[in-house]
Amino acid sequence: MSRILGGNAAARDLLALRDSLRIAPQVRELLSGDGQEGEVAGLGRGIGVHEEVVGLIDAAIADDAAASVGDGRVIRPGYSAELDGIREGARSARDYIAGLEARERERTGIRSLKVGYNRVFGYYIEVSKANSDLVPEDYVRRQTLVNAERYVIPEMKDYESRILAAQDRIAEVEVSLFRGICTEVGRSAAGVLSTARALARVDALRSLGEVAAANGYVRPDLNDGTTLDIEQGRHPVVETLLESGRFVPNDVRLSAEEEQVVILTGPNMAGKSTFIRQVAIIVLMAQIGSFVPARIASVGMVDRIFTRVGLQDDLTVGQSTFMVEMVETAAILNHATRRSLIVLDEIGRGTSTYDGLAIARATAEYIHNHPALGCRTLFATHYHELTRLAETLPRARNHNVLVAEEDGEIVFLHRIAPGGADRSYGVHVARLAGLPSGVIKRAWDVLAELEGTAARGGPRAEAGPMQQLSFLGPPSPVVEELLSIDPSAMTPLEAMAKLYELKERARNHP
Repeated sequence: MSRILGGNAAARDLLALRDSLRIAPQVRELLSGDGQEGEVAGLGRGIGVHEEVVGLIDAAIADDAAASVGDGRVIRPGYSAELDGIREGARSARDYIAGLEARERERTGIRSLKVGYNRVFGYYIEVSKANSDLVPEDYVRRQTLVNAERYVIPEMKDYESRILAAQDRIAEVEVSLFRGICTEVGRSAAGVLSTARALARVDALRSLGEVAAANGYVRPDLNDGTTLDIEQGRHPVVETLLESGRFVPNDVRLSAEEEQVVILTGPNMAGKSTFIRQVAIIVLMAQIGSFVPARIASVGMVDRIFTRVGLQDDLTVGQSTFMVEMVETAAILNHATRRSLIVLDEIGRGTSTYDGLAIARATAEYIHNHPALGCRTLFATHYHELTRLAETLPRARNHNVLVAEEDGEIVFLHRIAPGGADRSYGVHVARLAGLPSGVIKRAWDVLAELEGTAARGGPRAEAGPMQQLSFLGPPSPVVEELLSIDPSAMTPLEAMAKLYELKERARNHP
């Protein structure tokens, strides 16, 4: 309809509109018939019956209309007497040309005579040079070829002119008629677009219903409370990508009064991100009127769903991955309300260990304690230290993704259970990803060394505000002096001399 109003429609647009409007009354009847009530019947009343538009397009546009208007194959025969008369004249002229070859062969006795056409000379009669002596006097030579001569006759050129004139006139009349048809159809735009909106709504609801029936969704209980209670919830996309029965459903309970913040720990690939995202999607589906993938779902309605998931940077404005993460987190903390749902995945992972842990803990505490927040929150993290929040924050709860370990091998169970995880299994995941065995062996050695240092109260123990975890040991005097140098205050020669000096000291005292 937008193309029709803008004068850019093709004949096939009108035919598609006709076909849709022709079926619309059947949809209206299904929705408004016996047994239908409430909003379903109301959907049917929004669908109009546009008999005039359908009748006009049906009468005016040929079913096999050409893609472009003006070649004479768009307007249906019988719609315009003027156009039909011009077509008939062109058809008669073509019939004359079509029979000309047989008549001239009979008249001249030249059996090899042919009638042809090209863009330069139009229609012509071609006679081989062997039959030149049989050419009648009324033939006018137009072109000489190696083995033939081409001629025209006045009567043939007259019919050719009729054909060309008819083609121009057909194009002119057809374009004018088509524009008039579009103008007439455009007068019904408001009603047609209203029907389109009603059909779109029917289609969306029908699609939601079909998916719900095919995948065993249930009708959620939507209420004004601040509790979210889902039993056997599933991710609507991930479960369709797995074999039937492979997806592991999980429960979740969030309450602004009792279980407000869930700290979810567990290894990579275990299903933390899938779980927190499926909760957000279930809430969204429930609030748009869809059934949801769960056994039971009670949803206290939210005003907005805030998410901080995934890794990305924004090179166009010079923002690193960590900066983007912090900007998004700031937006959440500044705009969320008690009615919001917050989903956070790995806050603080883009910076050093203690910086990230500090930011993650402060964020969780702010959401829990701030009087304007206190909203339901899922917080997935690898920082096991955050599990201590459940000891100090009354509405914080620990959950973890279960992992089975036997003979050094791990199996992700994808099951969410109360309690915090005590290990991250990062080296196991690295081995599953295919890192070389030498790297894996060295990683185990380094991990054992770091865990031993932490047990003795080393760098992994509680640190002061400026302490950072280092894998390199104490810095060397050469490195310390290098960090203290201000290159902008040195001449190129001084900088070169200092570089050689530091290089020599590093070689003698690595």
